[in-house]
Amino acid sequence: MSVAEWSGSLLEWERELSLWKSRLGPVFGRRQLRETGGAFLDGFLSGIERKTGWMMAEQAGLARPWRMQGLLGRNRWDADALRDEVRAYAVEALGCADGVLVVDETGFVKKGRHSVGVARQYTGTAGRVENSQVGVFLAYACRFGQTLIDRRLYLPRAWAEDGARRAKTQVPEETAFATKPVLAREMIGEALDAGVPCAFVLADAVYGSDIRLRQMLEGRGQSYVLAVRSNHYLRFLTPAGLIETDPAALADNLEDDAWAVHAAGEGSKGLRLYDWARIPMPWPCPEDRERWLLIRRSRNDPGKQAYYLVFCPTDTTLAELAGAAGLRWTIEECFQRAKDDLGLDHCEARSWHGWHRHISLVMAAAAFLAKLAADLRRAACSKRNETSPTRQSTPDPPRCAHSLGPRNPNPPRPHGLQALAQAFRHHPVVHLATNAPSPGRNLTLQTPT
Repeated sequence: MSVAEWSGSLLEWERELSLWKSRLGPVFGRRQLRETGGAFLDGFLSGIERKTGWMMAEQAGLARPWRMQGLLGRNRWDADALRDEVRAYAVEALGCADGVLVVDETGFVKKGRHSVGVARQYTGTAGRVENSQVGVFLAYACRFGQTLIDRRLYLPRAWAEDGARRAKTQVPEETAFATKPVLAREMIGEALDAGVPCAFVLADAVYGSDIRLRQMLEGRGQSYVLAVRSNHYLRFLTPAGLIETDPAALADNLEDDAWAVHAAGEGSKGLRLYDWARIPMPWPCPEDRERWLLIRRSRNDPGKQAYYLVFCPTDTTLAELAGAAGLRWTIEECFQRAKDDLGLDHCEARSWHGWHRHISLVMAAAAFLAKLAADLRRAACSKRNETSPTRQSTPDPPRCAHSLGPRNPNPPRPHGLQALAQAFRHHPVVHLATNAPSPGRNLTLQTPT
């Protein structure tokens, strides 16, 4: 294989983008809307600093921003239909049996109070309570990459019950107040109904603590690894009687030989190694399924632990669960790429439809980049180097790190299609752990002392 083949320089990205625009054409209907939708994708994939109506119009060669702004506002088209196309496109590009669905939220800090859903609320984007919008997102990840496939704007109760503000921002009448876990259940259920292949559903403690989400997944026979808080209430009957406890108390009773070291994905400094253990949960379960409490412990600071409730097939190893739990970071990669490069947080529209349209268009651009990166990875993995010698020769001495010259600790981040050249190393190949089962023993549940 030549360098040109695996580096992407031969990739016909313009042709791929044209095909993607043509596929999305029926979503917009009229020719002018199709052209404007295509111009939006071009703008998101370009290197312009802000993806605003004026700058996107200038990028498209338009004298005024009215057409660009109209696509998010007054024009008639269905953002959910675009979402469905993005999800199908992503599954075609990334779908595999060991893929995972990841749900999480992200915030959009705002200065004013007129955009739909804006309120003083906690957002992880700022790490504190801020005047912001919050969106709940669903991502799909596999060994070939990851991308966002669904979105919901969280509407605070004060907004949901304010008829005047609802009317002004065009919130649909059928949209009622819903908690973030409810929004997550809706998105996951729709993705599974659409046939998205999924080995595990992953989420943080905001969603893992929701019993209705766990029950919905169990009713579908869908495996999950869902984070819970250290004080999450656990209650069950054992031969010793009723036990009321929490994950932290159970973890405190683990012996040293209960732990095994496994990687939870790759970080900026290499593999992220943690100590892992699991305890079987004595709740009713189908014969071919198991329930576990999974515990992750920092190797540098044993006091830092994370806890997960697990529902999985009976032959699932500890290494597989550790690998699955480590894949929750993939949605953070999606947020970073979409905000830094594609303008996810540049939405100027104040209406309900405007927000969902802007976000869906960004997701379409992100899915396109994910497909290009996945195609590169598949090509690199499937073609053997025909020039390799048949006999192993003596390798050259390894080069020392300092011989490569100084590295820039803060290299400039690429934008849009410029990011494609870095797709391989910016998003390392994602896969579930395949190393041998842990030598650590399975534990029986004991009453905490």
